[in-house]
Amino acid sequence: MAGFVRELERRAGPALRLEQRAAGGVGCVVWDAALVLAKFLETGACPLARRHVLELGAGTGAVGIMAATLGANVTVTDLEELQELLMVNIENNKHLITGSVRAKVLKWGEDVTEFQPPPDYILMADCIYYEESLEPLLKTLKDLTGPDTCVLCCYEQRTMGKNPEIERKYFELLQRDFELEKIPLDRHDEEYRSEDIHIVSIHRKQMNFPS
Repeated sequence: MAGFVRELERRAGPALRLEQRAAGGVGCVVWDAALVLAKFLETGACPLARRHVLELGAGTGAVGIMAATLGANVTVTDLEELQELLMVNIENNKHLITGSVRAKVLKWGEDVTEFQPPPDYILMADCIYYEESLEPLLKTLKDLTGPDTCVLCCYEQRTMGKNPEIERKYFELLQRDFELEKIPLDRHDEEYRSEDIHIVSIHRKQMNFPS
């Protein structure tokens, strides 16, 4: 399968080398939102060393692999057909990893028992573009998060077609169970940032039980 390598510079040490595929759908390329989120992790805003991290819809694995170079123990997840690409990229960058990283199949909406206990961080870059995947994705987020899990969701705001509507619906549904906080642009990496790429920090709402 023809592919080409995208290099992602790191602040310390050699760049990540990420293989992409010329054919095979949206999961096979490194999207801008993945670059922005990966570089945000490098700013040190979230302490990742020895933390358990899960990436949803990992695609090429760019974000999760970056987290692993920062000392996190990472599971990158996507559909069966993307496992081979994830494995290749883990192998290509394993000399840079100071934590650990493994790839596993996770289909949104299905059982997540094997990913328990809840991770410290869940990473998502550009995961909201299909209306039919919103409900399964939200179910998976609810099933995976504990009271202390921080979800970092990075997405590019798209104004074409149904995108704005899907985005609005996603955040509406999300707010039933989660608190959202937008991370200001000035806290993103100074080079890898863009007005139309947003990073949102998401936490489970704390349930107040009557005493």
